[in-house]
Amino acid sequence: MGPRPARSRPFLLCSMTDLVIRKFAWADVPAITAIYAHYVTDTVITFETDAPTEGAMADRFGKMVDLNHPVLTAEIDGEVIGYAYASFFRPRAAYRYSCENSIYLHREAVGHGHGGPLLDRLTAEAKSAGFNQMIAGITGERENSIKLHSRHGFRLVGRYERVGFKFDRWLDVVMMQRAL
Repeated sequence: MGPRPARSRPFLLCSMTDLVIRKFAWADVPAITAIYAHYVTDTVITFETDAPTEGAMADRFGKMVDLNHPVLTAEIDGEVIGYAYASFFRPRAAYRYSCENSIYLHREAVGHGHGGPLLDRLTAEAKSAGFNQMIAGITGERENSIKLHSRHGFRLVGRYERVGFKFDRWLDVVMMQRAL
């Protein structure tokens, strides 16, 4: 099951009141997998180079759900247009109160104001889950994501230079952080 045909993309013409942000449901896996596959195969937003299967995505999300970490889905008119999650920044126990966030929107939903509400809800849910700090690792050339995080209380804390190599070029990672 892939993305819906282009017959209608309700997120292109909706008002922000049409956006529903809810807890992840297992039925979201096909849409989430399709959204993420675009970022893996066509962008440098993720450094993953092979698009994961629905089974692999279900396994990833299942681990976060089992940990009671925030996993959210954004939809308009019943169509999944994005998702976000926050989970451990690093696996060692001393990091257990720090999380790293990820937000992915359907490629046609980018730039329509949906990322902000999703990030706001994610930070609230992460705080409720017991996290104290949220960290964002953003590909250095992704100014829109850096600006989004800045508008939502994140501050620049560092830059890793030339740490990723994708599409025959070296990529930096900007690290941003905010207290919850």
